[in-house]
Amino acid sequence: MQPSSLDRLFEFLRFPSVSTDPSRTEAVRACAEWLSRHLQSMGLQSQIRPTGGHPVVLAKNEHRPGRPTVLIYGHYDVQPEDPAAAWNTPPFEPTIRNSVIYARGAADNKGQIFSHIEGVSSVLSEKGDLPVNLIFLVEGEEEIGSPHLEAFLLEHRAELKCDVIAISDTGMVAPGMPTLTYGLRGIAAMEVRVKGPTVDLHSGIYGGAVRNPATVLARLLATLHDDAGRVAVANFYEGVRPLESWERAAWAKVPFGDAQIEAVTGVAALGGEVEYSALERIWGRPTAEINGFGGGFQGEGTKTIIPKEAFAKLTFRLVPGQQPETVLEYVRLHLEANCPDGVRLEVELGHSGEAYLTDPHSDFGKAAQRALSQVMPGREISLIREGGSIPIVNTFQRVLGVETLLLGLALPDCRAHAPDENFPVANFEAGIALNRALLEELAQSPG
Repeated sequence: MQPSSLDRLFEFLRFPSVSTDPSRTEAVRACAEWLSRHLQSMGLQSQIRPTGGHPVVLAKNEHRPGRPTVLIYGHYDVQPEDPAAAWNTPPFEPTIRNSVIYARGAADNKGQIFSHIEGVSSVLSEKGDLPVNLIFLVEGEEEIGSPHLEAFLLEHRAELKCDVIAISDTGMVAPGMPTLTYGLRGIAAMEVRVKGPTVDLHSGIYGGAVRNPATVLARLLATLHDDAGRVAVANFYEGVRPLESWERAAWAKVPFGDAQIEAVTGVAALGGEVEYSALERIWGRPTAEINGFGGGFQGEGTKTIIPKEAFAKLTFRLVPGQQPETVLEYVRLHLEANCPDGVRLEVELGHSGEAYLTDPHSDFGKAAQRALSQVMPGREISLIREGGSIPIVNTFQRVLGVETLLLGLALPDCRAHAPDENFPVANFEAGIALNRALLEELAQSPG
């Protein structure tokens, strides 16, 4: 019996292709090699291309004059599975429960990109050709900020010349609701460390006389927001573009609001800027988030110390009009201004990417909406921005000069980056059908 699309997806999902873990470098490479072989077996020209880090898989059909060129982007790397014990089934042994696939990478992004691959495969099997000139670009470093992809794009700009880019690495607002994402928040990351005494100190002997780095850092982090939920860093909102009236009206009709967000996240109440709805805060407003905080004794029981240092990992989600480097500088100045004497503050900048915004009513945007309507007929298409970040989308726009269509297939409860990441079988199958419809519509679009 021939392997099915699900069988092939499961084989893809079994690779622990965690790009941030040096011990998984061979697994990342093996995943790329498997994917390239699979693309070749479909009849595409496929190669593994080196970068300064994990490789890129690049595949093409035979390009012919007079057809638009469509680049489909995705990534084969995944997030770490930690905490592994919180999974109901092993993260790299894909399992179906109640018609939902559970595995690390099921939604982000292996399941979504593979639905496009299977869509192309089905057309090639039936017709022997595609209606467009196609490029698949699947990278292995998205989960660490795509640090080497811009250099790859610059080096191979002529080879990657295209008319439009399609990505499915975003979400649907609700099951069965066709969704086109036309904007993404940007991101800026930093790690903050407060250092005090040269060694951990006895809190009885020195407590009350020596500043505690954990306490100092906690107080510093508390200054990032005011009581109304706004970021309290001077100039943080500089350049932020206000939401359009049509956006606020469209988002108000989306069938995913406060109650659904509370249910999915398991919280009793939502927070944030009070003058905006929850969706407006997620899709169109910038944020400051503490992603991790540590220092001192972490074991069971009590150990009465003043830790010698404490650290926090921060990220800032940004919106159109904000520059990551500028925002990080404002935050650094804010922390330095509020840091007391007796400790030393160290700030290390991490990866960053600008926000992305395009016109959903362009010719290609309309073609994407027609494709969505074919796959999910009778449902109003939700035009949304998303709170997440895909930094490479801006790089595509800057280097290749084309817009990106973001066609989400994951659901709000997909648990991307968390235990029990999942992707409905129905969404995987819808993604296959969407790819077929999208390429046909783009072939006929004036662009």
